[in-house]
Amino acid sequence: MRYITDRKRAVGKGASHTGTEHHWYMSASAVALAFMVPTWIYVFGHALGQSHEAVVATFARPFPAILTGLVLFVSMRHFAKGATMMIEDYAQGSTRRGLVILAHSLAYVITATGLYALARIAL
Repeated sequence: MRYITDRKRAVGKGASHTGTEHHWYMSASAVALAFMVPTWIYVFGHALGQSHEAVVATFARPFPAILTGLVLFVSMRHFAKGATMMIEDYAQGSTRRGLVILAHSLAYVITATGLYALARIAL
């Protein structure tokens, strides 16, 4: 006789086996972005319209540079996971695989380009 509860039997039996983890990641990243993006817009808005030297000096400081890197990384991961979920809901077959690869590739290219530009400014 097996002494296992219904809940224990159901854990990990969803369609992708990662639904709860995906939901928590998306919720946590959305809350983090809700705080980071307005702060980043304030920093970026302050630098907007300044001379080249002033912008470089602003983003050479640790807080604006780290905040910009975090906003880039977290927002592109959030985008990739959200786009993947949307694509999986509406596309099928090889089109689905191609679009998921495209979404992830786009997110990685934007992240890499932004972090490279940030490193060039900050260092």
